[in-house]
Amino acid sequence: MTSFDSSPQLNVWRALLALAVVFVMLATSGWTALQGHRGATPLQSSRSAWEHGSVAGQRLPDPDTTPSRLTRFFASLDAHERTRLAHRYPLAVGNMNGAPVTLRYEANRVAIDQQREVEKKRMHDNRLSSLGQQQAGRRMHRYEAMLEKGRDFLAFDPMGSGRVAEVFGNLDRAERISIVVPGVDTDLLTFQRTNKKYSAPVGMAQALYGAEHAAAPQARTAVIAWADYTTPSGLGMDAATGSRAEEGAIRLNALLRALPGHAPVALYCHSYGSVLCGLAARTLPSRVSDIAVAGSPGMRAQKASSLHTTARVWAMRDSGDWIQDVPYLEFGGLGHGADPVSKAFGARVLSARGA
Repeated sequence: MTSFDSSPQLNVWRALLALAVVFVMLATSGWTALQGHRGATPLQSSRSAWEHGSVAGQRLPDPDTTPSRLTRFFASLDAHERTRLAHRYPLAVGNMNGAPVTLRYEANRVAIDQQREVEKKRMHDNRLSSLGQQQAGRRMHRYEAMLEKGRDFLAFDPMGSGRVAEVFGNLDRAERISIVVPGVDTDLLTFQRTNKKYSAPVGMAQALYGAEHAAAPQARTAVIAWADYTTPSGLGMDAATGSRAEEGAIRLNALLRALPGHAPVALYCHSYGSVLCGLAARTLPSRVSDIAVAGSPGMRAQKASSLHTTARVWAMRDSGDWIQDVPYLEFGGLGHGADPVSKAFGARVLSARGA
């Protein structure tokens, strides 16, 4: 692919043209209209039930309270009481920052099994179109795969295209934690792929976990394939703005502050995931030691120093990656800023030849 002209005048013209297209789309597609009210999602329903629940004669704490308070609450219960909560409120417990990691795994396994049964019924629901039944079948088979022995899920939300986070290794005992933050078009159905395995979060995390173990067999490591945010679909407007990244940055920071132990954490951010990591950078806890971005469209900053993080910032891009031909700028909320691989940005550049 031929590189674009990078002259300032041409870049500004492109930005203005893109902005004009946005305004036309807003005016003609009804994006500015109020969205109709929807019923409670499965996760919201589970949280609502939790808020009205009790255990051992005491009210359950606010699910949005601090992770440390929730950790103390669960520590005050015996094993039977904790298990009962996981089975009674699986989605609430499975996504609760501060709940014991293994309890979240158990709760999410219950929730995934419940959703498998929902989709199994939908596969044969005559009220659905053939396409709807086919989609239900795809989700049902995805849930069956997720229920395979040995898989551990730290987060799961079946609503919409779905959100999920899977753990490889022992998170409670890890001496080093790595988190893979993926980019566009990541959902329950693309979270794991058979073809192009390493283009999906599960494949990336498995490869990283294997490489870490090979490099230091005695080290205790854990890797999280974190797709617990709603990613942009395709290369449309959501991918050109930071709105999805802003929402994801809040969720990522909440997870980081609830991780067990004090092991250092490295973030591996791919594609649009690097936008998320850039926005999250200034509020990351100090245990985050490294941020590595690959195939990045920008980090919403002009320089690495502008990220205001104590973490080391690394950048890499394959020589054939088409993202290098996208103008690195930000104008009117469109675009994600400077090229992290450029010398002026100031990141530690690594080779990704052949990646």
